Amino acid sequence: MVFKRLLGALGVGGPSVDTVLDGGAVVPGGVLSGLVHLQGGDAAVEIERIAVELVARVEAEHEEGESEGFVAFERFTVGGGFRLGEQERRSVPFEVTLPWETPISELYGQPLGIVLGVRTELAVAGARDKGDLDPLTVRPLPVQEAVLEALGQLGFGFRSADLEYGRIGGTGQLLPFYQEIELTPAPQYAHAVNEIEVTFLAGPSGVEVVLEADKRGGFLAAGHDALTRFTVGHEVPGRDWNAEVDGWIRQLLDHRSAFGPDSAYGHADAYDGGHDHGHGHGDRYGHGHADRYGHGGHGSGPGVGTAVAAGAAGLAVGVVGGMVAAEVVDEIGDFFEGDDEEED
Repeated sequence: MVFKRLLGALGVGGPSVDTVLDGGAVVPGGVLSGLVHLQGGDAAVEIERIAVELVARVEAEHEEGESEGFVAFERFTVGGGFRLGEQERRSVPFEVTLPWETPISELYGQPLGIVLGVRTELAVAGARDKGDLDPLTVRPLPVQEAVLEALGQLGFGFRSADLEYGRIGGTGQLLPFYQEIELTPAPQYAHAVNEIEVTFLAGPSGVEVVLEADKRGGFLAAGHDALTRFTVGHEVPGRDWNAEVDGWIRQLLDHRSAFGPDSAYGHADAYDGGHDHGHGHGDRYGHGHADRYGHGGHGSGPGVGTAVAAGAAGLAVGVVGGMVAAEVVDEIGDFFEGDDEEED
């Protein structure tokens, strides 16, 4: 989808910008590339800067309730410092690296309802205009896909996904929001839990998998939330992901944690002092610095199977559900079309 608009800040007859992203979904921490096409207006102008920024639609909870807004979570200068002649056409190629914590917006080719975009800004003679906006599609890293596929194989189903403004205490989260993928419980756990929420916080050397369970109450006990996390490297082959993830779920349901003071959940330390569970690399996630994941390389494995995409119990089928995917596509399409209308 490409949007072309006149830069209103420059008046009628000014240059226009048209950004075309290279085809295909990208992964968190991967390279996004494309071309910014410029069309000169009625007079030559100095192009001071061309910038692209990544934006996401995010939900925020506050005293008055809940609201949605758009957050720019990364910005790159990709060109500038040249003169664009009258009616001149010029194309500026760019390559930028997505943040590792960029949320995923599709699974097995099916949209999850997460709205991500790339906005192009042109600065000319001191005036700036956020002109072109294009949808961004992000697919999971191999290890994220392996975890989600295992959950599907275990019988969990996709319910919804959203982006929440805030931070999860005790983690090395860098972005001002995090993604929650909400799952219906597998039959063997339906007696104990109403819902499981999965959050991925990726980095160069691995991924934190944060799990939260909405646990059912008993005859004399109210329901409550349980929260825990596990850290895994990027290596996918050679592991029994179904058994490993099932172990995580069992540990989660046996574990009741308090919540951190700066977490999105609003109570004491979320992770019992920040200890990692499962496979990890010590306390590398616990301090919130840019290098919290250490300096190890990224050895992404190949994609994991297609059993979930094809199987009736898979998460992908839960995403599609016949109707859900169509509604999501319509919603995302409406957003980008609406943005074009609002800023005209």
